[in-house]
Amino acid sequence: MSVPHAKTLPKDFDAKSAKRALQLACDTLQIEAEAILALKARLANDAEGRFAQAVALLLQCDGRVVVSGIGKSGHIARKIAATLASTGTPALFVHPAEAAHGDLGMVTEHDVFVALSNSGETAELLAIVPLVKRMGAKMIAVTGNDASNLAQLANVHLNAGVDKEACPLNLAPTASTTAALALGDALAVALLDARGFKEDDFARSHPGGALGRRLLTHVRDVMRGGSAIPAVSADISLSNALLEITKKGMAMTAVVDADFRAIGIFTDGDLRRLIEQGQDFAKLSIADVMHANPRTIEPDRLAVEAVELMEQFRINQLLVAAPDGKLVGALHIHDLTRAKVV
Repeated sequence: MSVPHAKTLPKDFDAKSAKRALQLACDTLQIEAEAILALKARLANDAEGRFAQAVALLLQCDGRVVVSGIGKSGHIARKIAATLASTGTPALFVHPAEAAHGDLGMVTEHDVFVALSNSGETAELLAIVPLVKRMGAKMIAVTGNDASNLAQLANVHLNAGVDKEACPLNLAPTASTTAALALGDALAVALLDARGFKEDDFARSHPGGALGRRLLTHVRDVMRGGSAIPAVSADISLSNALLEITKKGMAMTAVVDADFRAIGIFTDGDLRRLIEQGQDFAKLSIADVMHANPRTIEPDRLAVEAVELMEQFRINQLLVAAPDGKLVGALHIHDLTRAKVV
């Protein structure tokens, strides 16, 4: 969807209107930032240790974390559930109204129920919370009112209250939903750390994304192996080595010994430099012009590490060698680009 050009804006949206819009935007960000900072101070001075209690309750959960809310709080609850699930804490969202009509069957005695409501008096949540507690599930309430019914019913209550909404009418949930979302992120991060959740774990939860590809793709997955490896022995002529480079299409060839260990490399860049020098190719062997002791990477290393090596040494090709030094593959930067590692 294209953004209207200034000349196509409504006639009554003049410079004064534009200035007010910008001011409201800045005010909104300021109010929401202050709400989060106030939440931070409240957590830091929490003598009862409610946040730590909530983290402990979630860590002890043998089932899943069931997050629920309605309206804008429902949207925030969905996001919190998604963040928890992607960072090592099994979680799902249940709509409180649907829960009253059958979806409550998703909740078990082994779960922790997290209820979001700014007022703490959301009727749809209050209708199902007694049933959730009766079946034995623990409950965390995130509200803006310590004295609310939801807060009183919860095993742990986290206060995400704000002084005012960013809405000029102080009606539309803005600062309050921002604070609740930030508190959900804080819980997810604390749980992630407590579980020892690492980059590899995150990648397994995001296999379809760019990060997943970077953290799950190994050199062996993208390298060219077997007969596709451009390789020649050290005793052949440069002219014959050029035929191998042309045949394999990697703009280089490895030079190997009798045990197929890489002892050198020759690239198209080296060829251009020889041409500029006016060298007589007929008199040269590949051993005369190769770069000895070429850089290599092992096949079990991450493909992103190969990218880092190429960038560090400004090269486009990299040989892949087993721990015993035997050549098992070759990589071109284009291979990594096709695999969307770059």
